[in-house]
Amino acid sequence: MPQLIQLFILIPLLGFLISVLLPRNNEKLISQVAISSVGVHLGGVVLFILYWLMNDHPVMDIKHITFFKTADIEIFIDFYFDKVTAVFALIGSVITLLVTLFSRYYLHRDNGFKRFFSTTLLFFVAYNVVIFSGNFETLFMGWEVLGICSFLLIAFYRDRYLPVKNGLKIISIYRLGDICLILTMWMSHQLWHENITFFKLNDTASVQEHLLEHNWYGVFICVMLFFAAATKSAQLPFSSWLPRAMEGPTTSSAIFYGSLSVHLGVFLLLRTYPYWESLLFVKVLIIVTGLLTSIIAASIARVQPTVKTQIAYSSIAQIGLMFVEVALGLHILALIHFAGNAFLRTYQLLVSPSVLSYQIHEMVFNYKPKEQKQTNSFTGRLKNSLYILSVKEWNLDGFMFHFLWSPFKWMGNRLDFLTGRTAIIILLTVFLAGVYFDLYPSVIPAGLYEYLPVIFSFIGLLLILKAFTERESAIRAWLFIIASQLFIALSITLFHEDFGHNYMLIYLSGSVITSAIGYICLRRIKHVENNIDLNRFHGHCYEHPVLGFIFLISCLGLIGFPFTPTFIGIDLLFSHIHKQEILLIIFIALSFVFMEFAVLRIYARIFLGQHVKNYHPVAYRSS
Repeated sequence: MPQLIQLFILIPLLGFLISVLLPRNNEKLISQVAISSVGVHLGGVVLFILYWLMNDHPVMDIKHITFFKTADIEIFIDFYFDKVTAVFALIGSVITLLVTLFSRYYLHRDNGFKRFFSTTLLFFVAYNVVIFSGNFETLFMGWEVLGICSFLLIAFYRDRYLPVKNGLKIISIYRLGDICLILTMWMSHQLWHENITFFKLNDTASVQEHLLEHNWYGVFICVMLFFAAATKSAQLPFSSWLPRAMEGPTTSSAIFYGSLSVHLGVFLLLRTYPYWESLLFVKVLIIVTGLLTSIIAASIARVQPTVKTQIAYSSIAQIGLMFVEVALGLHILALIHFAGNAFLRTYQLLVSPSVLSYQIHEMVFNYKPKEQKQTNSFTGRLKNSLYILSVKEWNLDGFMFHFLWSPFKWMGNRLDFLTGRTAIIILLTVFLAGVYFDLYPSVIPAGLYEYLPVIFSFIGLLLILKAFTERESAIRAWLFIIASQLFIALSITLFHEDFGHNYMLIYLSGSVITSAIGYICLRRIKHVENNIDLNRFHGHCYEHPVLGFIFLISCLGLIGFPFTPTFIGIDLLFSHIHKQEILLIIFIALSFVFMEFAVLRIYARIFLGQHVKNYHPVAYRSS
């Protein structure tokens, strides 16, 4: 019976592959493939759950595929099934089927009909990988694909400015959650000395013993898990991304940000509850964050003028309460709450266009303004202040920009000297010296030995920040990203004897090939269109769709998407960083935060947005 779990991944994956191969004009066949895939998946989930319940609902854990194995580390896919998985799988299948049925008519004759259904099926694959995951590596695979699907669906209307801009903004927040999960895996390897499965985490005695011996490691893991959950579920201070994500089609908003994707933070807390159930500090942190988010999000939802923003903040408020329920151990209540909120938000978003048209009709013919009462009391002033704060969404978006991204943008803008010929020669010399030191470590001066990995990782971070803020040349930004990869790999290879050259080849194998393909694509588009600076959006996907698709695949390969060996290499890289190397882990983690954003920024600026040629229709800058 446990062997059947893999079918719930393979069925939507098969549907996605078939959908990609279908002609884009055959709407009927595309929708039928999507509906059939999700329908078969739903039927299989129902039958599996019924059989599971009749056999005393055991907790299932199955090791599926081993990607890499040595005496020190093993990277494998593991599937897991319990009551949490059962609820999320059933709700996910039902809602996805409803949305695909609705989208068949809602997106009729839309230019992106095939693109929407293909991306939705890929999202459904990733969602199932997450909820059926039995370890952090498997969960991270689905988590990463979900982020890319979010970006593609938010930027679905790629001829408009705001959808593309907000897609980049949301992927930057998602990347924070990705890095928090990577750091969780890193410290888990240090704590358990193995690829710990969720099934083993149910052994409360073993978990408690490890946490008592290594309390600070456990706290670090739990805080990283909390931030990963908070970013995915739009809890404070990350709440402002959810209404911005509503720029995509209403149906994608319903399935992603109303029902399924936004609740995966709750799933992560439920799945990892044995990690932090005995840590009072973490419980208090989750409860306080959930309560504050619920109060602030509810106040914002009451005064917003757009229906999607109201629904987004209402959902955030309910998810905040789910965080509190999970922390208090009320897991059955949290699962019921998830099901109710998911169905309600899906319904609200799908009917919102019709309801809005009725409300406008009613307002035009029967509008009567409320009588305004002047008040100068303390209560009145407090109420008005809260009203203005809520209208401004408590300035959460500005807070995120000024305190999270602005310092790094300022730093990147101060690195123009890296584009000079002298700086390039110096960087090349330093890199070659590092390669020489790696081949002949005995020649390294004793006083420099322990500082070189930090120096090389810091150089890699500087190169990424320069690529992140580059505006003149897309090719130059791409080369900076490639160079940063080489410096990061060198920083781990140096003085980490257990991270051999074979590991470095695994890490670089996928990224080197895809980065070369991406460079060729940029040179080609430069040759044809002449100007590919990063000061504006160019929209070249209209006239070069195949080139845009190939470049997107190259971008995903460069950042270590799960279809290249680089994905395994990233896990190997982090697992070989020692826990006392604080600066090294900080610099490398920051590099990976900004690398995905810098890569997708190049793709978005060159291939998305309004077209530079005026014979293409140009959408309004504001939606």
